Amino acid sequence: MRIKRIIEERKLEIWLEGEIDHHAAHDILVELSDAVDEALPLFCTLDLSAITFMDSSGIAVILGLHRRLHEIGGILEVHNAPKQANRVIKAAGIDRIIPVSVAV
Repeated sequence: MRIKRIIEERKLEIWLEGEIDHHAAHDILVELSDAVDEALPLFCTLDLSAITFMDSSGIAVILGLHRRLHEIGGILEVHNAPKQANRVIKAAGIDRIIPVSVAV
C-alpha cells in the first residue's frame, strides 16, 4: 500500500494506491491519523483512484478517518472510488454519510 499526502493551509489531500484489506487497514489508519494530527485540516479528500481492491476493512479506514476529522471539526470527501470499491462503500451505506464520487 502506498500513501501520498499533501497538506496546504488546513487542507489535506490523501491518495491511496494498492489494496485495502485486513492486512493493510491498521497501518493505513495509523498513517492517516498521523496525517490528520499533523495538518489539523478543516477539509480532507481521500482519493481512491489507484485502489485495486477494497474489502470491508476499507470501510473501517474511511469511517476511522471520518471520525478523526469530525473530532477536530474537519470534513471528509471520498473521490474517484473505483467500481469495486464503490460497491463496498454503497453496501455499507457510507455514501449516505460521506460524499463519494465514483471514478469514470
